[in-house]
Amino acid sequence: MKSSSKPQSATSLPRAPRDDEHRRSSRYLVMMGIRIACFILMVVITPYGWYTWVFGIAAIVLPYIAVVLANVSSDVERTDPENPERALPAAPSGTPAAGTGSPVLRIEETHAIEKPRDESSGAA
Repeated sequence: MKSSSKPQSATSLPRAPRDDEHRRSSRYLVMMGIRIACFILMVVITPYGWYTWVFGIAAIVLPYIAVVLANVSSDVERTDPENPERALPAAPSGTPAAGTGSPVLRIEETHAIEKPRDESSGAA
């Protein structure tokens, strides 16, 4: 795990999911446009030759490539959540003298115990 005492930079954050989805769908639509162009060029360009086969193969292979690239997110590198305690400075060694150290407050949650309702009060 990385231990850094600096706050995380806004430029190092991953791309927003909405922006990532827009980028992937745009790339998919461009590749499908190229596929349609390959179909049209395969039929329209005459005389037929080796390039007709290239356009035909491209029109067959491009959908697979487009789907694979559309499903790959830009957030490929997963980062572990940062431990907030590691970012804190180390505690001084030894016990502080009375009145010299700052007080430590500990907050603990306790579950509230519900009191049973008094059924004799007539509340419905």
